[in-house]
Amino acid sequence: MSEGKKELVWFITGTSSGFGHHLVLVALSRGDRVIATARSLDKIQDFPASDKLRTMQLDVTEGFASIKAKIDEAVTFFGRIDVLVNNAGYGHKAILEEGGSDVLRQQFDTNFFGLVDVTNAVLPRMRDRFSGTIVLIGSRASWVPEIPVGPYVTSKAAVRVLGETLNAELTPLGLRTLIVEPGGFVTNSLAGPWHELNNIAAYDTTREGTKIGIAGAGARFRGDPARAMELLADVVRREGRAAGRPWPLYLPMGELAEAGIRAKATKMLGVLDAWKDVICDLNFEKK
Repeated sequence: MSEGKKELVWFITGTSSGFGHHLVLVALSRGDRVIATARSLDKIQDFPASDKLRTMQLDVTEGFASIKAKIDEAVTFFGRIDVLVNNAGYGHKAILEEGGSDVLRQQFDTNFFGLVDVTNAVLPRMRDRFSGTIVLIGSRASWVPEIPVGPYVTSKAAVRVLGETLNAELTPLGLRTLIVEPGGFVTNSLAGPWHELNNIAAYDTTREGTKIGIAGAGARFRGDPARAMELLADVVRREGRAAGRPWPLYLPMGELAEAGIRAKATKMLGVLDAWKDVICDLNFEKK
């Protein structure tokens, strides 16, 4: 399914800042229509006035029934949703043992289960038209796990696998899936909360060292989020830098993403090469 040059209707979650905010502006600049959502409408009042823009309050953790009702309302704005961008999310910082399953559940409620609810609320509208694009904003960090964002990277790794499975299920129905994995961009990605309610002395040195590293990480980032969202629009619209290129399914963004994913792929290939004779010799013995 090719979007071509037609006017698209985008539904974007998490547009109060970062990638989501920039993507709203990019989509409008392409002449498309946008439904921009955020947990608080007060935080998305600075978009330029346009008859092609609607704003909506949406907390992706509010439950499927409520989200579906809002999606049904959103469809009435412009008659359809062509592109869903699951951008809403945050990064919880915690040592995994200290945060435990409570922190992981909090992280997954927004980054994973909220994404699932929004996607499932939109899919019937796209399936009925045999047309649509589902965009999932993942992270380069899911390929290069780092302390203390274990809960975040775990949720984003789950998002990638979910996207791969959605792609297998939805491609026969005329829908496309795009897994975007940025790394090293100047956004508010490091602003998530720290969990320090269960500090374990064995991790004191690790915890304090990571605080220093996190504090200086932002200064090392060079990625321009506006340029990244221009590329995303190019890919979805099959124009600009994406013109003539095959649909990618995966869209790494930034130098850190390219290097991190390549290093992980090389490491995995090394394991397969070193252990091939053992891991491939596990069938039943021939009689």
